[in-house]
Amino acid sequence: MTDILVVDDDEIVAQTIERTLLRHQFKPQVAKSGVEALKIVRRHPPDLMILDVLMPGMDGYKICEEIRRDPRLADLPILFLTARGKHADVVQGFAAGADDYLAKPFNVEELILRVKAILRRTQSRPVAPGARLDQLSMGDARLDSRSFQIHLPHGSFALTPVQFDLVYHLLIHAGEVFSTYELLRDVWDYPYDTGSPDLVRVHIRNLRQRMEQDPNKPVYIRTIPGHGYTFSPGGDVGE
Repeated sequence: MTDILVVDDDEIVAQTIERTLLRHQFKPQVAKSGVEALKIVRRHPPDLMILDVLMPGMDGYKICEEIRRDPRLADLPILFLTARGKHADVVQGFAAGADDYLAKPFNVEELILRVKAILRRTQSRPVAPGARLDQLSMGDARLDSRSFQIHLPHGSFALTPVQFDLVYHLLIHAGEVFSTYELLRDVWDYPYDTGSPDLVRVHIRNLRQRMEQDPNKPVYIRTIPGHGYTFSPGGDVGE
């Protein structure tokens, strides 16, 4: 069974999530504080964490950042489930390293949809021979599937698994323009018109900070105003 750690100091909410996960054949465990959660994940990392923000002591953002700093846990999928639902809160959650963000009050079926989508994307699956190229080149950009690095004229840069999947998708479809919802569908495996566009925007911003010589004038991951994003290696400066 898939192990899911629920971190929430609200007992009623935690029990609701626990019951919902059990109904869908998941194996939930509940932690009521950030300290307790960190102890659990360091001893027995779950397959996914559902994390509240507003808790006494260490809040959810700090917990997420702490996990991302630990090389053994850096890839642990984290879904924020919190009453902090303003745009700035969502952006902060993704910047801290969240895989997804869902605001309270929430629909339990949407929660399960998000959980399953994250697990489909992050859990290892057999890859058909030839489904992903070891080396993918376009213009002056070369993406290496073995080292999770992108090689550009001004340097080589290591990518996180999510960053790699996003760059791979854009690069293999170089010149095509994808909206945020199309990327959520194609890269994050969410049904169309679900998920938060902020998830895409934060990852695009982080990729530009890592890859571009001038993140404010990107030449690789470009914005097409009103339409979305495209990969244009060595192309004209975009926004």
